[in-house]
Amino acid sequence: MITFNSDNLKGFVAPQELEALMPAVRAAHENLHQSKGKGCEFTGWLDLPSRIPDVFINELSSLAQEVQMNSDCLVSIGIGGSYLGIRATVEFLGAGKLPVYYAGHNISSDYLYQLLETLKDKRPTIVVISKSGTTTEPAIAFRVIKRFLESREEDLKKRIICVTDEKKGALRKIADKEGYRAFVIPDNVGGRYSVLTTVGLVPLALSGVDIRSLVDGARRAEAEYAVCDLEKNNCYRYAALRNVLYSKGKKIEVLSSFYPQVFYVAEWFKQLFGESEGKEGRGIFPASLSLSADLHSMGQWMQEAERTVFETFLQIDKPHHEVIIPQDRENIDGFNYVAGKSFDFVNKKAYEATAAAHFEGGVPNMTINLGKTDAAHLGHLYYFFEKACGISGYILGVNPFDQPGVEAYKKKMFALLGKGQ
Repeated sequence: MITFNSDNLKGFVAPQELEALMPAVRAAHENLHQSKGKGCEFTGWLDLPSRIPDVFINELSSLAQEVQMNSDCLVSIGIGGSYLGIRATVEFLGAGKLPVYYAGHNISSDYLYQLLETLKDKRPTIVVISKSGTTTEPAIAFRVIKRFLESREEDLKKRIICVTDEKKGALRKIADKEGYRAFVIPDNVGGRYSVLTTVGLVPLALSGVDIRSLVDGARRAEAEYAVCDLEKNNCYRYAALRNVLYSKGKKIEVLSSFYPQVFYVAEWFKQLFGESEGKEGRGIFPASLSLSADLHSMGQWMQEAERTVFETFLQIDKPHHEVIIPQDRENIDGFNYVAGKSFDFVNKKAYEATAAAHFEGGVPNMTINLGKTDAAHLGHLYYFFEKACGISGYILGVNPFDQPGVEAYKKKMFALLGKGQ
C-alpha cells in the first residue's frame, strides 16, 4: 500500500552508517514491543488496529445512520490530537455524508461567531472530544455551542456526544450528569497517536467515512511493520534514515506534497513528530510545503538557503480523477506540447523535477508513495508514521510519548486569566 524510495540520499547517507545504527534500531524495537522504554504506558496504539473489535465498528456504523437521519452537519470540538487526525482524514478523503465543522482548535471570537452563524439554520450533531474536559480551547467553545443549542430549546441528549475519560474529568461529569451519549478514550494512547481510537473513529464514522477500511489499512500496516529489519521494514528504514541525517546537521524535515488533499495530513504529521521528539534540547523540526504553490514562495529557500534541511515527499500513485489538457488551435501560450496529457502527468513530472533539483541543491530527500487516496491507504499511512515516530524518538534518546513542554504556556495563560483567584 506504501512504497518508499531513498535514492536521493546517495552521497548523504552511506550504507555503513545505517548498519552502525542497527543496535539503536533493535533497542528501539524492543523498547516498543516489550514495553521497556520511556513512556511505555502510552504505547497502546502499537497493537490497537488488531484489537479494534468488529462489533465496535458495527456499533458506530449503526449510530452513524441514526445521526445522519437526524442531522445535516457535524461539529467536532477538540484540539491537537483531538482535531488534526479527524480533519486530516476528512480533507484527504473528500466530502462524506455530513459536512464537518470544527471548533475548539483556536480561541478566535470571529471564527466562533461565523460558525454559530453557519449553524443557525442547521441541525448539527456535536462531538466534543477531551480526555480531561478542562483544556481551555475546546472547553470554552463547548460552553458557547452548548448555550447556543439551549437557546434553540434543542434536546441536547440527541445533539451532543462526548468522547472522554471512562471515569474521571470534567467532561465525564458533564456527560453523566446530563445523560449525553459518551465514548471512552483509552488511557494507554496519547492524543497525537489517537486517530484510530474513539477520538477519531467516532466523528469520522458519523460523518460517513469508511472507518472499516481505515482500520483494515492500519491492520495491514501493523503486520507489515512488525519485523526489525531495515531491508524489509520501510517504516524502520525511514526512522533510521532521518536520525542519520539529523546526526549530520539536517535539523529540519520538510514534508512536501503535490497533492492538496495531503495538507492536513502534513499538519497531523507535524504535531506527531514535533510533540514526540522536540524535547531535552533535541529533535528534528517538522515543517511542510504544499506544492506546487509553495515552489513559488518557499522554492528559493529550499534550493539555496542554509543546508540544514532534508525533505520527505508524500506522493499519490493514482488520483481519483483525471483531467486532460486540451489542444488549442492558436496555441498562444505555447502549451500544446502537453495537450492530450493529464494534469496528474504534469504534476508527477513537477515532482520529479523538484526532487532532482533539491537533491542537486544539497537537500537530501526521500519519497513515500501512497497507492490511492482511499481510507485503507490513509489508515496504513497513519500507522506507518506513528510507528516510525516511536522508533525514531527512541533512537534519538527521548520519550516519544510525553509532552512536558506543552504545559509551560498553559500555566502562564491560566495565571494571566486569573484562574484560582
